[in-house]
Amino acid sequence: MPSAWRWRSDATSLAATYLRAQTLAEPFRTGSLERLVRYTDTSIRLSHSVPGSSAADDAVADGQQLQRELWALAGEALDSAPSASAPRLYVDSLNEMIDMQTVRVSGLNNRVPPAVLWLEVAAAAVALGLLAVYLAILGRGAVTVLLAAGLVTLLLLVTFDLDRPTRGMIRIPATALTDLRASMDLPPAATGPG
Repeated sequence: MPSAWRWRSDATSLAATYLRAQTLAEPFRTGSLERLVRYTDTSIRLSHSVPGSSAADDAVADGQQLQRELWALAGEALDSAPSASAPRLYVDSLNEMIDMQTVRVSGLNNRVPPAVLWLEVAAAAVALGLLAVYLAILGRGAVTVLLAAGLVTLLLLVTFDLDRPTRGMIRIPATALTDLRASMDLPPAATGPG
């Protein structure tokens, strides 16, 4: 199940890569910055799509294509200035950004198997049935069984909802990515070497 820290870590590594791309020499600087903006848009698209859907698959494929293009530009930047520190730092953050995206995509696709979810529902039904029989034998309460059934149902609903981070009532927001994307609309803070 994906968690919010993965989204923040993804946004943090993407922000570091964007900042370090600003220090590259031209034409690598402009090409990298443009692709990083598109990559951020693709990451936001991924966070709003249902895992396993064609929209999610398209976002992942677009992201991988942009990663290849960014990596090729990074290689060219290293070739043009092999002893400069800016391209090396950029490559390091680009590598981390790609790793974090891989973790994020894996997290989105890491779902509880349907057999386990059905087992939880069946086990809950059996447990509630046994509780109802026990309380009926004692001559006690429908209220207790109803409260227990409500609690178990609520726990099952939360489990199902957490397994689907882009749907349902509990959603993991992409606020870190959307905030980062908004900051990319501003002019770059640093200029590359002259």
